Amino acid sequence: MRFTSEQRLDDGILEREFTLGEIPGTLWTPGSTAPAPLILMAHNNGLPKREPRLVARARQSAAYGYAVATIDASGCGDRPRSAADEQARADLRRAMQAGEPVDEIFESFIGPLVEKAVPEWRTTLDALLSLPEIGGPVGYSGWTAVGIRLAVVEPRVAAAGFFAGGYVPRAQREEARQVTIPLLFLLQWDDEGNPRQRALDLFDAFGTKEKTLHANLGGHTGTPWFEVEDGDRFFGRHLK
Repeated sequence: MRFTSEQRLDDGILEREFTLGEIPGTLWTPGSTAPAPLILMAHNNGLPKREPRLVARARQSAAYGYAVATIDASGCGDRPRSAADEQARADLRRAMQAGEPVDEIFESFIGPLVEKAVPEWRTTLDALLSLPEIGGPVGYSGWTAVGIRLAVVEPRVAAAGFFAGGYVPRAQREEARQVTIPLLFLLQWDDEGNPRQRALDLFDAFGTKEKTLHANLGGHTGTPWFEVEDGDRFFGRHLK
């Protein structure tokens, strides 16, 4: 892991950009000197690690006492996409404009994105946990499809917060039954692009005995800010 820039923010948080091979990322650490528990924060497919909503969430969680890291996984942010990914995205836009079914198109590129992203997150986790300022345990917050796979294959992840918005491939819907860690699931009740019943069915499928559903009125990007604060308290119960 190579740090390429750093700045001390007004609230004492240290923000550092890093690269790990081809993986670009950002790490926020609180002002205290004690090793901090870690939250891996992933945005939904295709969006960059510098997306303002993600950065705001990360800074809030760092102020709460966590180390927070995010990366641009393969095909996300500024990282190049394959010709197949670009074609699938073009097909998706065309189908949505025409009012046609889109599940199979989503499946064709979200599934491979998950397969590529999870190994990169695990590689990043290895590097982060070697830093003296990070002591674990580890939480995950964000993109549900990646989070399900990571929760199943990565024993170091102790708790997770998932956002119900976004397509979850069939493979991850099946894997949800294997998720046994404490879980907080956020649902926007009026999410225009994500069927509510599918999200409720996914929540029901999670195998954990400790799962909480928070549902709020509003569209895809309307998650209330207090849910970020509630999320930090949720992680406080399981990571501190």
